[in-house]
Amino acid sequence: MSPTFRSLRVRNYRLFASGQVVSLTGTWAQRVAQDWLVLQVSHNSGTALGITTALQFLPMLLFGLYGGVLADRYDKRGLLVGTQVSMGLLALVLGLLTVTGNVQLWHVYALAFGLGLASCIDIPTRQAFVSELVGPDELPNAVGLNSATFNSARIVGPAVAGVAISGVGTGWVFLGNAVSYVAVLTGLMMMRRSELFRSARAPREPGQLMEGFRYVRTRPRMYVPILLIFMVGTFGLNFQITLSLIAKETFGAGAGSFGLLTSALAVGSLIGALGTARRTGLPRIRTMLVSALAFGVLEVADGFAPSFWVLAVLLVPTGAAVLTLTTTANAIVQLGAEPQVRGRVMALYLTVFIGGTPIGAPLLGVLAEHAGPRSSLWIGGVVCTLSAAAAVAFFARREGLALRPALLRATSDPVAR
Repeated sequence: MSPTFRSLRVRNYRLFASGQVVSLTGTWAQRVAQDWLVLQVSHNSGTALGITTALQFLPMLLFGLYGGVLADRYDKRGLLVGTQVSMGLLALVLGLLTVTGNVQLWHVYALAFGLGLASCIDIPTRQAFVSELVGPDELPNAVGLNSATFNSARIVGPAVAGVAISGVGTGWVFLGNAVSYVAVLTGLMMMRRSELFRSARAPREPGQLMEGFRYVRTRPRMYVPILLIFMVGTFGLNFQITLSLIAKETFGAGAGSFGLLTSALAVGSLIGALGTARRTGLPRIRTMLVSALAFGVLEVADGFAPSFWVLAVLLVPTGAAVLTLTTTANAIVQLGAEPQVRGRVMALYLTVFIGGTPIGAPLLGVLAEHAGPRSSLWIGGVVCTLSAAAAVAFFARREGLALRPALLRATSDPVAR
Protein backbone atom coordinates (compact mmCIF):
# COMPACT_ATOMS: atom_id res chain seq x y z
CA MET A 1 0.00 0.00 0.00
CA SER A 2 1.20 3.51 -0.81
CA PRO A 3 2.73 5.36 2.19
CA THR A 4 0.08 8.02 1.69
CA PHE A 5 -2.70 5.59 2.66
CA ARG A 6 -0.89 3.31 5.13
CA SER A 7 -3.35 3.98 7.98
CA LEU A 8 -6.08 2.30 5.92
CA ARG A 9 -4.44 -1.03 6.69
CA VAL A 10 -6.10 -0.75 10.10
CA ARG A 11 -9.65 -2.17 9.89
CA ASN A 12 -11.17 0.13 12.50
CA TYR A 13 -9.72 3.18 10.79
CA ARG A 14 -11.04 2.02 7.39
CA LEU A 15 -14.53 1.79 8.85
CA PHE A 16 -14.21 5.21 10.44
CA ALA A 17 -12.83 6.89 7.31
CA SER A 18 -15.37 5.35 4.93
CA GLY A 19 -18.27 6.43 7.13
CA GLN A 20 -16.81 9.92 7.40
CA VAL A 21 -16.57 10.29 3.61
CA VAL A 22 -20.32 9.74 3.23
CA SER A 23 -21.40 11.74 6.27
CA LEU A 24 -19.08 14.68 5.65
CA THR A 25 -20.22 14.88 2.03
CA GLY A 26 -23.71 15.38 3.36
CA THR A 27 -22.48 17.89 5.93
CA TRP A 28 -20.73 20.02 3.31
CA ALA A 29 -23.76 19.87 1.04
CA GLN A 30 -25.85 21.10 3.97
CA ARG A 31 -23.46 23.98 4.67
CA VAL A 32 -23.79 25.23 1.11
CA ALA A 33 -27.56 24.77 1.16
CA GLN A 34 -27.85 26.48 4.54
CA ASP A 35 -25.93 29.54 3.30
CA TRP A 36 -28.14 29.70 0.21
CA LEU A 37 -31.30 29.32 2.30
CA VAL A 38 -30.23 32.15 4.61
CA LEU A 39 -29.62 34.43 1.63
CA GLN A 40 -33.05 33.54 0.25
CA VAL A 41 -35.03 34.17 3.44
CA SER A 42 -33.01 37.25 4.48
CA HIS A 43 -32.98 38.93 1.04
CA ASN A 44 -29.21 38.59 0.52
CA SER A 45 -28.15 39.84 3.97
CA GLY A 46 -24.46 39.32 4.70
CA THR A 47 -25.18 40.17 8.34
CA ALA A 48 -27.74 37.34 8.60
CA LEU A 49 -25.22 34.97 7.03
CA GLY A 50 -22.59 36.05 9.55
CA ILE A 51 -25.03 35.58 12.46
CA THR A 52 -25.91 32.07 11.28
CA THR A 53 -22.25 31.12 11.04
CA ALA A 54 -21.54 32.66 14.46
CA LEU A 55 -24.42 30.78 16.12
CA GLN A 56 -23.23 27.50 14.62
CA PHE A 57 -19.73 27.94 16.03
CA LEU A 58 -20.50 29.86 19.24
CA PRO A 59 -21.04 26.69 21.33
CA MET A 60 -17.48 25.60 20.52
CA LEU A 61 -16.21 28.85 21.98
CA LEU A 62 -18.39 28.54 25.09
CA PHE A 63 -18.36 24.79 25.76
CA GLY A 64 -15.62 23.27 23.58
CA LEU A 65 -13.20 22.83 26.47
CA TYR A 66 -15.80 20.91 28.44
CA GLY A 67 -16.29 18.71 25.38
CA GLY A 68 -12.59 17.85 25.67
CA VAL A 69 -13.06 16.91 29.34
CA LEU A 70 -15.84 14.52 28.33
CA ALA A 71 -13.63 13.04 25.59
CA ASP A 72 -10.91 12.27 28.15
CA ARG A 73 -13.36 10.99 30.77
CA TYR A 74 -15.76 8.76 28.79
CA ASP A 75 -15.73 6.15 26.02
CA LYS A 76 -15.04 8.09 22.82
CA ARG A 77 -16.84 5.66 20.54
CA GLY A 78 -20.02 5.89 22.62
CA LEU A 79 -19.86 9.69 22.68
CA LEU A 80 -19.54 9.78 18.88
CA VAL A 81 -22.62 7.58 18.43
CA GLY A 82 -24.62 10.06 20.52
CA THR A 83 -23.39 13.16 18.72
CA GLN A 84 -23.92 11.69 15.26
CA VAL A 85 -27.52 10.74 16.09
CA SER A 86 -28.15 14.27 17.42
CA MET A 87 -26.76 15.98 14.32
CA GLY A 88 -28.73 13.69 12.03
CA LEU A 89 -31.97 14.60 13.81
CA LEU A 90 -31.22 18.33 13.54
CA ALA A 91 -30.65 17.98 9.78
CA LEU A 92 -33.94 16.07 9.52
CA VAL A 93 -35.89 18.85 11.29
CA LEU A 94 -34.38 21.56 9.08
CA GLY A 95 -35.16 19.52 5.97
CA LEU A 96 -38.78 18.96 6.95
CA LEU A 97 -39.30 22.63 7.78
CA THR A 98 -37.86 23.64 4.42
CA VAL A 99 -39.63 21.18 2.12
CA THR A 100 -42.97 22.01 3.77
CA GLY A 101 -42.41 25.74 3.20
CA ASN A 102 -42.52 26.58 6.92
CA VAL A 103 -38.89 27.52 7.47
CA GLN A 104 -38.12 30.94 8.91
CA LEU A 105 -34.81 32.64 9.61
CA TRP A 106 -35.09 32.05 13.35
CA HIS A 107 -35.49 28.32 12.69
CA VAL A 108 -32.17 28.30 10.87
CA TYR A 109 -30.55 30.27 13.71
CA ALA A 110 -31.86 27.85 16.36
CA LEU A 111 -30.92 24.69 14.47
CA ALA A 112 -27.46 26.07 13.63
CA PHE A 113 -26.93 26.69 17.35
CA GLY A 114 -28.12 23.15 18.14
CA LEU A 115 -25.69 21.73 15.61
CA GLY A 116 -22.94 23.73 17.29
CA LEU A 117 -23.84 22.24 20.69
CA ALA A 118 -23.49 18.71 19.35
CA SER A 119 -20.26 19.63 17.54
CA CYS A 120 -18.54 20.93 20.68
CA ILE A 121 -18.55 17.33 21.94
CA ASP A 122 -18.25 15.59 18.58
CA ILE A 123 -15.23 17.43 17.18
CA PRO A 124 -12.70 17.10 20.05
CA THR A 125 -13.85 13.52 20.64
CA ARG A 126 -13.42 12.64 16.95
CA GLN A 127 -9.95 14.22 16.89
CA ALA A 128 -8.79 12.36 20.01
CA PHE A 129 -10.42 9.10 18.83
CA VAL A 130 -8.07 8.88 15.84
CA SER A 131 -5.14 7.98 18.11
CA GLU A 132 -7.20 5.09 19.54
CA LEU A 133 -7.88 3.80 16.03
CA VAL A 134 -4.30 3.68 14.71
CA GLY A 135 -1.90 4.17 17.63
CA PRO A 136 0.98 6.65 17.93
CA ASP A 137 3.13 5.36 15.05
CA GLU A 138 0.51 6.01 12.37
CA LEU A 139 -1.04 9.10 13.95
CA PRO A 140 0.61 11.72 11.66
CA ASN A 141 -0.54 9.79 8.59
CA ALA A 142 -4.05 9.31 9.98
CA VAL A 143 -4.34 13.05 10.73
CA GLY A 144 -3.37 13.78 7.13
CA LEU A 145 -5.84 11.23 5.77
CA ASN A 146 -8.57 12.69 7.99
CA SER A 147 -7.96 16.02 6.32
CA ALA A 148 -8.00 14.33 2.91
CA THR A 149 -11.32 12.69 3.78
CA PHE A 150 -12.71 15.99 4.99
CA ASN A 151 -11.69 17.76 1.82
CA SER A 152 -12.84 15.00 -0.51
CA ALA A 153 -16.24 15.65 1.01
CA ARG A 154 -15.73 19.38 0.49
CA ILE A 155 -15.26 18.74 -3.23
CA VAL A 156 -18.23 16.42 -3.73
CA GLY A 157 -20.63 17.98 -1.20
CA PRO A 158 -20.83 21.53 -2.63
CA ALA A 159 -21.02 20.18 -6.18
CA VAL A 160 -23.94 17.92 -5.20
CA ALA A 161 -25.55 20.81 -3.33
CA GLY A 162 -25.26 23.15 -6.32
CA VAL A 163 -27.04 20.67 -8.58
CA ALA A 164 -29.63 19.68 -5.96
CA ILE A 165 -30.51 23.26 -4.99
CA SER A 166 -31.11 24.13 -8.64
CA GLY A 167 -33.11 20.96 -9.25
CA VAL A 168 -35.10 20.14 -6.10
CA GLY A 169 -34.36 22.91 -3.59
CA THR A 170 -32.43 23.24 -0.35
CA GLY A 171 -34.79 21.14 1.79
CA TRP A 172 -33.91 17.86 0.06
CA VAL A 173 -30.20 18.58 0.64
CA PHE A 174 -30.87 18.74 4.39
CA LEU A 175 -32.85 15.49 4.28
CA GLY A 176 -30.05 13.80 2.33
CA ASN A 177 -27.57 14.89 4.98
CA ALA A 178 -29.78 13.38 7.69
CA VAL A 179 -29.64 10.02 5.90
CA SER A 180 -25.84 10.26 5.46
CA TYR A 181 -25.27 9.94 9.20
CA VAL A 182 -26.30 6.28 8.93
CA ALA A 183 -22.94 5.54 7.25
CA VAL A 184 -20.76 6.82 10.08
CA LEU A 185 -23.01 5.19 12.71
CA THR A 186 -22.70 1.86 10.89
CA GLY A 187 -18.90 2.18 10.84
CA LEU A 188 -18.77 2.97 14.56
CA MET A 189 -20.98 0.00 15.47
CA MET A 190 -18.93 -2.43 13.33
CA MET A 191 -15.59 -1.57 14.96
CA ARG A 192 -13.74 -4.23 16.95
CA ARG A 193 -13.28 -2.87 20.45
CA SER A 194 -10.44 -5.29 21.15
CA GLU A 195 -8.36 -3.65 18.39
CA LEU A 196 -8.67 -0.08 19.73
CA PHE A 197 -5.56 1.56 21.22
CA ARG A 198 -7.42 2.73 24.30
CA SER A 199 -5.86 5.41 26.48
CA ALA A 200 -6.41 5.64 30.23
CA ARG A 201 -9.52 7.65 31.02
CA ALA A 202 -9.07 10.75 33.12
CA PRO A 203 -10.71 10.36 36.55
CA ARG A 204 -13.42 12.77 37.62
CA GLU A 205 -11.70 15.40 39.76
CA PRO A 206 -11.65 19.19 40.28
CA GLY A 207 -9.60 21.35 37.92
CA GLN A 208 -9.81 19.12 34.85
CA LEU A 209 -11.13 21.93 32.68
CA MET A 210 -8.13 24.17 33.37
CA GLU A 211 -5.56 21.41 33.12
CA GLY A 212 -5.47 21.75 29.35
CA PHE A 213 -4.57 25.45 29.70
CA ARG A 214 -1.85 24.71 32.24
CA TYR A 215 -0.43 21.94 30.10
CA VAL A 216 -0.21 24.06 26.95
CA ARG A 217 0.97 27.39 28.37
CA THR A 218 4.43 26.03 29.31
CA ARG A 219 5.04 24.55 25.85
CA PRO A 220 5.74 27.15 23.14
CA ARG A 221 5.64 24.52 20.41
CA MET A 222 2.02 23.98 21.32
CA TYR A 223 0.71 27.43 22.23
CA VAL A 224 2.26 29.29 19.26
CA PRO A 225 0.56 26.96 16.70
CA ILE A 226 -2.69 27.32 18.66
CA LEU A 227 -2.47 31.14 18.63
CA LEU A 228 -1.62 31.14 14.91
CA ILE A 229 -4.59 28.90 14.18
CA PHE A 230 -6.82 31.23 16.20
CA MET A 231 -5.90 34.19 13.98
CA VAL A 232 -6.35 32.16 10.79
CA GLY A 233 -9.66 30.65 11.93
CA THR A 234 -11.05 33.98 13.12
CA PHE A 235 -10.03 36.29 10.28
CA GLY A 236 -8.80 34.14 7.40
CA LEU A 237 -11.22 31.26 7.03
CA ASN A 238 -14.21 33.40 6.11
CA PHE A 239 -14.94 31.68 2.80
CA GLN A 240 -18.28 30.34 4.04
CA ILE A 241 -19.49 33.94 4.17
CA THR A 242 -17.60 35.61 1.35
CA LEU A 243 -17.82 33.07 -1.47
CA SER A 244 -21.61 32.95 -1.45
CA LEU A 245 -21.80 36.76 -1.52
CA ILE A 246 -19.10 37.08 -4.19
CA ALA A 247 -20.82 34.49 -6.38
CA LYS A 248 -24.25 36.09 -6.04
CA GLU A 249 -23.50 39.81 -5.82
CA THR A 250 -20.07 40.47 -7.34
CA PHE A 251 -20.33 38.07 -10.30
CA GLY A 252 -24.12 37.70 -10.52
CA ALA A 253 -23.88 33.90 -10.50
CA GLY A 254 -26.15 31.21 -9.08
CA ALA A 255 -25.90 28.32 -6.64
CA GLY A 256 -23.95 26.17 -9.09
CA SER A 257 -21.21 28.79 -9.39
CA PHE A 258 -21.06 29.14 -5.59
CA GLY A 259 -20.61 25.36 -5.39
CA LEU A 260 -17.86 25.58 -8.02
CA LEU A 261 -15.90 28.16 -5.99
CA THR A 262 -16.26 26.08 -2.84
CA SER A 263 -15.15 22.98 -4.75
CA ALA A 264 -12.10 24.79 -6.16
CA LEU A 265 -11.03 25.65 -2.62
CA ALA A 266 -11.67 22.05 -1.61
CA VAL A 267 -9.59 20.65 -4.51
CA GLY A 268 -6.61 22.64 -3.29
CA SER A 269 -7.32 21.54 0.27
CA LEU A 270 -7.34 17.89 -0.81
CA ILE A 271 -3.99 18.36 -2.56
CA GLY A 272 -2.55 19.88 0.62
CA ALA A 273 -3.98 17.13 2.81
CA LEU A 274 -2.64 14.30 0.62
CA GLY A 275 0.75 15.98 0.46
CA THR A 276 0.85 16.15 4.24
CA ALA A 277 -0.29 12.53 4.62
CA ARG A 278 2.45 11.36 2.23
CA ARG A 279 5.21 12.67 4.50
CA THR A 280 6.71 9.95 6.67
CA GLY A 281 8.67 12.15 9.06
CA LEU A 282 7.55 14.24 12.01
CA PRO A 283 5.48 17.38 11.39
CA ARG A 284 7.71 20.44 11.02
CA ILE A 285 7.39 23.89 12.50
CA ARG A 286 8.90 25.27 9.29
CA THR A 287 6.17 23.69 7.14
CA MET A 288 3.53 25.28 9.33
CA LEU A 289 5.10 28.74 9.11
CA VAL A 290 5.73 28.71 5.35
CA SER A 291 2.19 27.51 4.62
CA ALA A 292 0.75 30.20 6.93
CA LEU A 293 2.63 32.92 5.06
CA ALA A 294 1.57 31.49 1.70
CA PHE A 295 -2.08 31.35 2.76
CA GLY A 296 -2.12 34.97 3.91
CA VAL A 297 -0.61 36.23 0.64
CA LEU A 298 -2.94 34.08 -1.49
CA GLU A 299 -6.03 35.24 0.37
CA VAL A 300 -5.07 38.85 -0.34
CA ALA A 301 -4.77 37.88 -4.02
CA ASP A 302 -8.21 36.21 -3.86
CA GLY A 303 -9.69 39.49 -2.65
CA PHE A 304 -8.39 41.32 -5.71
CA ALA A 305 -9.21 38.62 -8.30
CA PRO A 306 -10.55 40.46 -11.38
CA SER A 307 -12.94 37.73 -12.58
CA PHE A 308 -14.85 34.66 -11.45
CA TRP A 309 -12.48 32.24 -13.19
CA VAL A 310 -9.34 33.91 -11.87
CA LEU A 311 -10.76 33.60 -8.37
CA ALA A 312 -11.62 29.93 -8.97
CA VAL A 313 -8.04 29.22 -10.08
CA LEU A 314 -6.51 31.13 -7.14
CA LEU A 315 -8.65 29.23 -4.65
CA VAL A 316 -6.85 25.97 -5.50
CA PRO A 317 -3.39 26.98 -4.12
CA THR A 318 -5.19 28.88 -1.33
CA GLY A 319 -6.85 25.65 -0.24
CA ALA A 320 -3.57 23.72 -0.49
CA ALA A 321 -1.77 26.27 1.69
CA VAL A 322 -4.41 26.45 4.42
CA LEU A 323 -4.80 22.67 4.63
CA THR A 324 -1.06 22.17 4.88
CA LEU A 325 -1.08 24.75 7.68
CA THR A 326 -4.01 23.33 9.66
CA THR A 327 -3.04 19.67 9.21
CA THR A 328 0.56 20.31 10.26
CA ALA A 329 -0.51 22.40 13.27
CA ASN A 330 -3.03 19.71 14.24
CA ALA A 331 -0.36 16.98 14.12
CA ILE A 332 2.13 19.13 16.06
CA VAL A 333 -0.37 19.68 18.85
CA GLN A 334 -1.63 16.07 18.92
CA LEU A 335 1.83 14.54 18.98
CA GLY A 336 2.98 17.02 21.61
CA ALA A 337 0.18 16.07 24.03
CA GLU A 338 0.26 13.10 26.38
CA PRO A 339 -2.61 10.63 25.88
CA GLN A 340 -4.35 11.35 29.19
CA VAL A 341 -4.78 15.06 28.34
CA ARG A 342 -5.06 14.80 24.54
CA GLY A 343 -8.84 15.32 24.50
CA ARG A 344 -8.56 18.56 26.48
CA VAL A 345 -5.59 19.82 24.50
CA MET A 346 -7.37 19.13 21.21
CA ALA A 347 -10.49 20.79 22.60
CA LEU A 348 -8.42 23.89 23.34
CA TYR A 349 -6.94 23.79 19.84
CA LEU A 350 -10.36 23.37 18.25
CA THR A 351 -11.99 25.93 20.54
CA VAL A 352 -9.65 28.66 19.34
CA PHE A 353 -9.79 27.38 15.73
CA ILE A 354 -13.53 26.98 15.38
CA GLY A 355 -14.59 29.14 18.31
CA GLY A 356 -12.95 32.20 16.80
CA THR A 357 -15.56 32.13 14.04
CA PRO A 358 -18.31 33.72 16.21
CA ILE A 359 -15.94 36.65 16.72
CA GLY A 360 -14.85 37.07 13.11
CA ALA A 361 -17.98 35.97 11.23
CA PRO A 362 -20.32 38.84 12.25
CA LEU A 363 -17.56 41.42 11.77
CA LEU A 364 -16.66 40.07 8.36
CA GLY A 365 -20.33 39.69 7.42
CA VAL A 366 -21.01 43.36 8.18
CA LEU A 367 -17.81 44.34 6.35
CA ALA A 368 -18.80 42.27 3.31
CA GLU A 369 -22.28 43.81 3.27
CA HIS A 370 -21.15 47.43 3.54
CA ALA A 371 -17.69 47.49 1.93
CA GLY A 372 -18.15 44.64 -0.55
CA PRO A 373 -17.45 40.89 -0.23
CA ARG A 374 -13.91 41.28 -1.58
CA SER A 375 -12.85 43.47 1.36
CA SER A 376 -13.33 40.70 3.93
CA LEU A 377 -11.05 38.44 1.87
CA TRP A 378 -8.09 40.76 1.49
CA ILE A 379 -8.34 42.19 5.01
CA GLY A 380 -8.42 38.65 6.42
CA GLY A 381 -5.39 37.81 4.29
CA VAL A 382 -3.43 40.78 5.64
CA VAL A 383 -4.20 39.76 9.23
CA CYS A 384 -3.07 36.16 8.55
CA THR A 385 0.14 37.30 6.86
CA LEU A 386 1.07 39.52 9.80
CA SER A 387 0.24 36.74 12.28
CA ALA A 388 2.44 34.27 10.39
CA ALA A 389 5.28 36.81 10.29
CA ALA A 390 4.98 37.25 14.07
CA ALA A 391 5.22 33.46 14.56
CA VAL A 392 8.31 33.31 12.33
CA ALA A 393 9.92 36.09 14.37
CA PHE A 394 9.10 34.28 17.63
CA PHE A 395 10.75 31.00 16.61
CA ALA A 396 13.69 32.82 14.99
CA ARG A 397 14.36 34.70 18.22
CA ARG A 398 13.65 31.89 20.69
CA GLU A 399 15.15 28.90 18.86
CA GLY A 400 17.22 30.38 16.05
CA LEU A 401 14.84 28.78 13.56
CA ALA A 402 15.32 29.93 9.99
CA LEU A 403 13.20 29.05 6.99
CA ARG A 404 15.98 26.96 5.48
CA PRO A 405 15.75 23.15 5.27
CA ALA A 406 19.34 22.62 6.47
CA LEU A 407 18.46 24.00 9.86
CA LEU A 408 15.33 21.90 10.30
CA ARG A 409 16.65 18.69 11.86
CA ALA A 410 14.49 16.71 14.26
CA THR A 411 15.00 17.45 17.95
CA SER A 412 14.25 15.43 21.04
CA ASP A 413 10.73 16.95 21.03
CA PRO A 414 7.93 14.95 19.36
CA VAL A 415 7.91 17.59 16.60
CA ALA A 416 10.57 18.42 14.08
CA ARG A 417 11.85 21.96 13.65
